Amino acid sequence: MSMGQRIKVSRRAKGLSLRNLQVRIDNRVTAQAISKYERAESIPTSEVLIALAKALGVSVAYLTSDSEISLKSVDYRKKQLTSKREESQVEAKVLDLLERYLTVEEILGLPTIARDVPRDAPWHVFHDVVEAEQAAHSLRRHWGLGIDPIPNLVELLEERGIKVLSMPLSNIDGLTASVRREDRSVATVIVINKRDWGERQRFTAAHELGHIVLDVAPKIDDEKAAHRFAGAFLMPAETLRAEIGKHRLSIGLRELFDLKAIFGVSVQSLTYRCKDLGIFSNSLFRQLFKEFSRRGWRRPPYREPGAMDGEEPKRFERLCFRALAEDAISQPKAAELLGHSVHELLQLMDEPPSVESAPYDV
Repeated sequence: MSMGQRIKVSRRAKGLSLRNLQVRIDNRVTAQAISKYERAESIPTSEVLIALAKALGVSVAYLTSDSEISLKSVDYRKKQLTSKREESQVEAKVLDLLERYLTVEEILGLPTIARDVPRDAPWHVFHDVVEAEQAAHSLRRHWGLGIDPIPNLVELLEERGIKVLSMPLSNIDGLTASVRREDRSVATVIVINKRDWGERQRFTAAHELGHIVLDVAPKIDDEKAAHRFAGAFLMPAETLRAEIGKHRLSIGLRELFDLKAIFGVSVQSLTYRCKDLGIFSNSLFRQLFKEFSRRGWRRPPYREPGAMDGEEPKRFERLCFRALAEDAISQPKAAELLGHSVHELLQLMDEPPSVESAPYDV
């Protein structure tokens, strides 16, 4: 990205208008002048550049960097954001966070693009969403997961070369993005909603994984295919049937919640999965969802009793601490990458993480 593009991306990531940014730099230049910087029609003076960097929470070195990264595609889950401005803000934030992630990987000499997906992917879903079931089974086999529940899905995805970011999203559960680098290579990132509870985040991540590895025919609903993939990936049919039986005429909430804890999914996702596999009849399915509605679990924020904590992506933070410990980066650089002051960085390094707070805010 050029300096102008970096100013624009950083401004949008902060949710600032041109006028807002003008005010934040104490009216050193006008909003029109900032717009010209962003369009590369003029260049800010060193004084204005320092003020812009401070207002945007980035370093001057970041704004003047010649590293090239751009969004290749963005696929939002479920529904679009409320406005183009909000979409631009989310996309700018994704670019900003992912560039920091790729930067620390480069500093440590780690592969930044390699993704552990088998040669036969993407898997075709050309006739029925049931084909997504086989795709989930194939990916589990390739990753050596067997048929056991997955303890931490975010860690698994990052181990397999898929970047995962967590950020507050106001009107969507998650998204998948492809980012092109200057060497034309493409990195894949899944973004989950930081505000969602754990089970919902896990299903979103699995759903977005489905979008990455499936090739869905136009006549098939790609959201339903990704949904079926997510259910099969998190709740393998063989394991679920072993736990609940092959066919049930009734089931109590206590048993459903015990299964929820085993698979790390919501009771609603679990019920959908049992219906898809023919374990629950349509009658039992409707009966359960009527009860879920009565208890308010189908309305925002959709949170059920016994909700899990969210699975925070931690690999980026670990890499920053590693680079700092190996003297590959300075304390100010590590603080900039993590979005903290040096004082906050030192506190993070010397204290165990709080159970109630995320290690860094993305």
